[in-house]
Amino acid sequence: MSQFDPFNTPGADSAAQQAANERRLIDIVNCLHSGAVPEATRARLESSRKGPLPWTATLTPAELLIVRSHGLKPVAAVSATCWLHHGWSWTEGHAQGWGIAMKRLRAEAKAAGANAVLDVKMRTIPLGVEDSTDFTLIGTAVRVESLPPTQEPIVATVPAFEFVKLLEADVVPTGIAIGAKYDWLTDWRRRTNQTWLGNIENTALGSFWEQIRQRAHAELRESARSQGNGVLAHVNFSQLFEFEGGENQPKRFLGRHIVVATTVDAKRSAPFRHDIQMMVDMHAGTTPLIGTKPHHQSYASNEKTGAI
Repeated sequence: MSQFDPFNTPGADSAAQQAANERRLIDIVNCLHSGAVPEATRARLESSRKGPLPWTATLTPAELLIVRSHGLKPVAAVSATCWLHHGWSWTEGHAQGWGIAMKRLRAEAKAAGANAVLDVKMRTIPLGVEDSTDFTLIGTAVRVESLPPTQEPIVATVPAFEFVKLLEADVVPTGIAIGAKYDWLTDWRRRTNQTWLGNIENTALGSFWEQIRQRAHAELRESARSQGNGVLAHVNFSQLFEFEGGENQPKRFLGRHIVVATTVDAKRSAPFRHDIQMMVDMHAGTTPLIGTKPHHQSYASNEKTGAI
């Protein structure tokens, strides 16, 4: 027995804290599988809703003033994350990761007794652990003072000020729609090798690229269909990779396209003869997903966050 042994033995308080941490970890893991909200998180959100704990918000002072003047009461800042391993598809994994994160965000908002989550920011962090990505959503859960809590809180990825202005126009932001597709092209006929032909359209890659985009947009529409009658604030992310073949082997191309949008439910009124159409803004410059604007961008890192 050395003179340091008494310091290596955990005391009663330390052992109790370690046991509590282990129980909390088990609860978190079980809730990840069941879709429930961990007990510690639920207790915090309920305390914010009932008053023992102060409410928190991600809103600016100006946005807070606007939402309070329109009968919206902040309850708590809520967040949800999904750390997804891309075992099958990096591209389609984005739709799955965001979908799981949104379900968890709604579960936290429901536990807080909220009607909606405003100012939701999307954060995507590529991780160097087994080809995985962290998908995180952060926003402010609010309650409409004239309405009871809802089972399916609205998820609004627009800033709070824009949310209020849309409500005034009878347009309700409702959630997030994702379309993500990829495909491979093997150039057996060497139609992509046109360097000796001069300025000429590469129809092989053009049609390949268009098919991927159309499939991603079709998935976006299907994703949005159950959430509203329109989408806005599109952002697009596209990549095309070329792989040289070996001796007497053709080139291969991998193309992928991701489109993310805010879904809305717009009231049909007399001036509108048709439903809102889901139109995609094909960005001609650098992708807005890795820009530096405070809103309407996501992806790339955790240094810049903003609504889509």
